[in-house]
Amino acid sequence: MRNGTNTSFGSMKQINAGVLTVGYAEAGPTDGPDVMLLHGWPYDIHSYVDVASRLSQAGYRVIVPYLRGYGTTRFLSSDTFRNGQQAVVAVDIIALLDALSIEQAILGGFDWGARTANIIAAIFPERCKGLVSVSGYLIGSQQAGQVPLPPPAELQWWYQYYFATERGRAGYERYRRDFAKLIWQIASPKWNFDEATFARSAAAFDNPDHVSIVIHNYRWRLGLAEGEPHYDELEQRLATAPVITVPTITLEGDANGAPHPEASAYASKFAGRYEHRLITGGVGHNLPQEAPGDFAQAVIDVDAYESSA
Repeated sequence: MRNGTNTSFGSMKQINAGVLTVGYAEAGPTDGPDVMLLHGWPYDIHSYVDVASRLSQAGYRVIVPYLRGYGTTRFLSSDTFRNGQQAVVAVDIIALLDALSIEQAILGGFDWGARTANIIAAIFPERCKGLVSVSGYLIGSQQAGQVPLPPPAELQWWYQYYFATERGRAGYERYRRDFAKLIWQIASPKWNFDEATFARSAAAFDNPDHVSIVIHNYRWRLGLAEGEPHYDELEQRLATAPVITVPTITLEGDANGAPHPEASAYASKFAGRYEHRLITGGVGHNLPQEAPGDFAQAVIDVDAYESSA
């Protein structure tokens, strides 16, 4: 199966989970091993459209949710704070697992999705059978966000500082599709995506809460916006950079233009069976969509790690 063969999911569903009604794609047999795949910013569930097809053909039940602020996912109450801090996105996914009566799943993700999967694997390991994480260990903290980086590294985070301003919020609101396309081009400089591919994902950014969630996420990281107090204890645990003990495969593309750590910097954060794979051929930040075969194989392989443990 070549990349880009699939353009849509066969089954889209909606379920109440925690403070959200979550839109999600489902593929594969309902009695298959559960896999939950989490997208990043500025991307959406279509990052996994080819991965899901491969895994469903291999017998897995695949769930691909829209994160809060994307696609058909909505808040159940207009009074709920539009919070984008890292802990709350993980709590959303735990609530979704509960709503779907999934005790344990293999988790896979990139960008925001990798961070979310990391958090669940670290703090709620009983819910994570195995982990596939693009760019490795991405759990952060507001304290870490206060540490200045060398100028070339700071340059890579230009959009985070732009979002710290009201001009940045207004600019993202007005030009969200143009902004997202620019990030795609920077983060995956060798990925020749077409307009139809981008448009399928860009529709998810029309969510009425999208801008609020994105802006809060990046401002929270810099300590410029507060989170919700009932997540303070979880954030304190995350600030210790907890070790992940579940079986893990980390992936990195050889042409990732987005900010990302070197694999050697995070290898020690994985205390269970662990492997890192460099995916070559001009693969950028959106690795599941650019190299779906490699991502799907990592899910299958990490499942085998767990089974043979």
